Amino acid sequence: MKKETKAILLSLVLMVGILMAACPKRTTIADIEANPSRFYDKDVAVAGTVQNSYGVSIPIISNGQGGIYKVDDGTGSIWVMTRRSVPSKGAQLGIKGKIQNGVNYNGKNYGLVLIEDDRRFKNGR
Repeated sequence: MKKETKAILLSLVLMVGILMAACPKRTTIADIEANPSRFYDKDVAVAGTVQNSYGVSIPIISNGQGGIYKVDDGTGSIWVMTRRSVPSKGAQLGIKGKIQNGVNYNGKNYGLVLIEDDRRFKNGR
């Protein structure tokens, strides 16, 4: 092989490795619930179906929206807090964020919560 081809191939392998390291591995909700301290304040990714959602519109916060929704992945369910609009019941999506515990929202304690950083819908929206 030519030196340029080897250099390009090596660069490509390194870039893929770096990108893979930056993405959190998908975790089941059952694993999170079984050992919450292992995942506390760490980036996790879960995928599932929205069971319930409660949104609020508050003009004084930065984007005027937010809320909480419950996602079930077949192994368990977890509440997800967001500063964006909440997805509707039945939506299938993947969520990336950090696990927190003891979160209070609208006067109710939700215990174990995933604080959403990013979300992707199954159909790619």
